[in-house]
Amino acid sequence: MNTRIFSVKTSSLYRQAHYLVLVSTSVLLAACATAPQAPTAQLLTAEQAIASAEQAQVNRFTSTELSTARTELAAARAAMLAKDMLQAERLAVQAQLSANLAMANAELLKARAINQDMQQGIQALTQEAQRNLSGVKP
Repeated sequence: MNTRIFSVKTSSLYRQAHYLVLVSTSVLLAACATAPQAPTAQLLTAEQAIASAEQAQVNRFTSTELSTARTELAAARAAMLAKDMLQAERLAVQAQLSANLAMANAELLKARAINQDMQQGIQALTQEAQRNLSGVKP
């Protein structure tokens, strides 16, 4: 009789444990199945980066990267509408990086132009100084 009581209690414990495992697995699967959040922060950051590049008149120096950033931002918005949040986030981050690259390239081209102007100015001053030293009047 002792064996019967033990087997009833053990069988009840196994059922409870089995039920607990099923419930916790269901909860875990439901938590994993939730849709990723919309990448609104990444979209906003990308929009701000593009707006900053436009304000800096990046198009005067390089338009390829800025055009790419705009295209990627539009694709990110389309992916968000299609509920593909991971793709939307990736494209939004890529748009921000493209806008930042456009800004960096524009700054580089500006710096090169300034450097070239300075080199030409130095060259003109050097020539003027040599003429003055040699006694040649301009």
